[in-house]
Amino acid sequence: MSGEQQLDADLGSGVEVEEFSWEDYLEETGSTTVPYASFKHVDIRLQNGFAPGMKLEVALKNDPETYWVATIITACEQLLLLRYEGYGEDRKADFWCDIRKAGLYPIGWCQQNKKTLEAPEGIRDKVSDWNAFLQQTLIGACGPPVSLLEGLRNGRNPLDLIAPGSKLECQDFRDSLSTWLVTVVENIGGRLKLRYEGLESRDGFEHWLYYLDPFLHHIGWAAQQGCDLQPPLAIKHLKSEADWQEILAKVKEEEPLPSYLFKDKQVIGTHEFSINMKLEAVDPWSPFGISPATIAKVFDDKYFLVEMDDLRPEDHTRRSFVCHANSPGIFPVQWSLKNGLHINPPPGFRSQDFDWADYLKQCGAEAAPQKCFPQSISEHQFKENMKLEAVNPLFPEEVCIATVTAVRGSYLWLQLEGSKKPVPEFIVSAESMNIFPLGWCETNGHPLSTPRRARGHKLRKIAVVQPEKQILSSRTVHEGLKNQLNSTHSVMINGKYCCPKIYFNHRCFSGPYLNKGRIAELPQCVGPGNCVLVLREVLTLLINAAYKPSRVLRELQLDKDSVWHGCGEVLKAKYKGKSYRATVEIVRTADRVTEFCRQTCIKLECCPNLFGPRMVLDTCSENCSVLTKTKYTHYY
Repeated sequence: MSGEQQLDADLGSGVEVEEFSWEDYLEETGSTTVPYASFKHVDIRLQNGFAPGMKLEVALKNDPETYWVATIITACEQLLLLRYEGYGEDRKADFWCDIRKAGLYPIGWCQQNKKTLEAPEGIRDKVSDWNAFLQQTLIGACGPPVSLLEGLRNGRNPLDLIAPGSKLECQDFRDSLSTWLVTVVENIGGRLKLRYEGLESRDGFEHWLYYLDPFLHHIGWAAQQGCDLQPPLAIKHLKSEADWQEILAKVKEEEPLPSYLFKDKQVIGTHEFSINMKLEAVDPWSPFGISPATIAKVFDDKYFLVEMDDLRPEDHTRRSFVCHANSPGIFPVQWSLKNGLHINPPPGFRSQDFDWADYLKQCGAEAAPQKCFPQSISEHQFKENMKLEAVNPLFPEEVCIATVTAVRGSYLWLQLEGSKKPVPEFIVSAESMNIFPLGWCETNGHPLSTPRRARGHKLRKIAVVQPEKQILSSRTVHEGLKNQLNSTHSVMINGKYCCPKIYFNHRCFSGPYLNKGRIAELPQCVGPGNCVLVLREVLTLLINAAYKPSRVLRELQLDKDSVWHGCGEVLKAKYKGKSYRATVEIVRTADRVTEFCRQTCIKLECCPNLFGPRMVLDTCSENCSVLTKTKYTHYY
């Protein structure tokens, strides 16, 4: 058999694997997703250490040996939208760059290295004395950390610095407050698989934490807190004291990770708990219900040990975990009752009905006062039946599709779908770092466990938006533009296209199609994330904010004269009891998002700044406050 014939045979015998599509799944189940803005830890990760307003010295595109000062307009993971100083509010020359490929340097670098600092050709004649202009512009200016820029010039994204083999310090959160070194085994989108330093994989002491977890720290944190590095009790017996000290000495010789990577971590405040106080708690190792618990130990003014109550003989292992003042999963006595929830009596409790008053008398204990507990988050966007991606609490290496089955205050009850083994409904905080927006796994290359989908689906009668021009189907767009997309210049993150935050500027002119009141009720922003997913959510929100959603859907509908070379997405609208759908083209790459938003606004006859990557604070650059529905055509 020839090599060519062998290849054909191999291809012919392959197994077809159905690729999971969040869009199709949501349509089939009639579900909605939790908005991106609900996952603050993901949003922080995408900020990458850069912030709007920071200034840099950047090489000119047409003359790489010449540099000029630029201001960051928008930051999204490894993408920056920059504007050279001197352009003022003119956005025409804004440009995207990949922070790992562009030459980005701190202010003053050109002078130190005798490099040419000169304004771009398009604005050189605007100012007579550029030196004086820069001196005035740079008063009070700030820039990203020098060490961050140096790391980028070595081809590393800020979060990529936490690479396999990196060392960190981790507090033991099971039963003591000892701090020991951990080695990063994997880093997937900020989720770190960690192993205690000095142990091997076969020892079975690996665990997963998000890099912003309050119990995870940069090297040197323990010394700053006046603590000694000591291995946890669970592993201390595995080596002699001399061996542990030798391991510690070796790590001290290595260059530590920069501490700015952890600058957005939660600040731990002081608590007011006392030993033997009673409370209600979710066992983090078995988060399937709420049970009585006790403050078993107070380490200091920041940390204390919570032990799940167990009335069985003392030879049973008691489950405990370290907490701080803002730890999730701890509640005042009677919290379950006030929220209409069942409380699980402690093991060994003999009565059928659990009553806190009787239980406190039986134990001779007092309830922890309300002031000891963190305030519940009253505002969040999680609602029942919404979909998201969540870590399996029993198998932390697995991330599954999850459905919000109940919401009580700032706590969610989740049901996993597609997990390798059945998992009961479990409880998480709305601020948990083990939950993620849809598409997070795909964007970060993390496997997603999904339910087996039925091959056949019932057909539903719907009213279709009749096109004024010939419509290209979603499949046609994908097929017809495949070759063009392969050659289209784009910037990618982990193989996916990243979209910056899209702001809804409620004060801007909303035009004849969009309801001003409904626009004002939209979230401040959507994203950042996958371009197609973010823009799809933005357009869906706009359609639902219209006086006549079907009319807006028609305006957005793809036609054969499209110039975006994007992908076709089927969007839906409901109006007067009828369902409508149409294929709408959405750009795939971040460098086209700004113009796509602007042109979409113009198509809807609203202010070009109504939505887009730029936030309008006070005065809109389009002066749209003077516009009315009748004046719009005159301006645009």
